[in-house]
Amino acid sequence: MQGPEILIPMTFFLTVGGVLIARGEIGKAIAHRIRGGSQPDDRIQGELAEVRQELDAVRQELGDLHERLDFTERLLARSQDPGQLPGGAA
Repeated sequence: MQGPEILIPMTFFLTVGGVLIARGEIGKAIAHRIRGGSQPDDRIQGELAEVRQELDAVRQELGDLHERLDFTERLLARSQDPGQLPGGAA
C-alpha cells in the first residue's frame, strides 16, 4: 500500500486512538482542567498565606540583622586607630 490508499486505515486508527484517549482518564483530566476544576482548596490557600507571613517576618528580621551588623562595623572601625585599618591614613 502506497500513496493515498494508506490514508484511510491510518485515519481510522488515529481516530479510534484519539477517541479512546479522550474517553479515558487523560481525557477526563483535560476536561476537568478546562472547566476550571483545578482551583486550589481553602486549606492550601491558608497554608500559603501562613508561609507568606512567615517569609515577611524572616525578611524583617534579616533587615534588622543587617542594620545591626552595619552599626557594629562602623562602631568598631571608629574605635580603632585609622592607621591600623587597611587602606587608612598612615
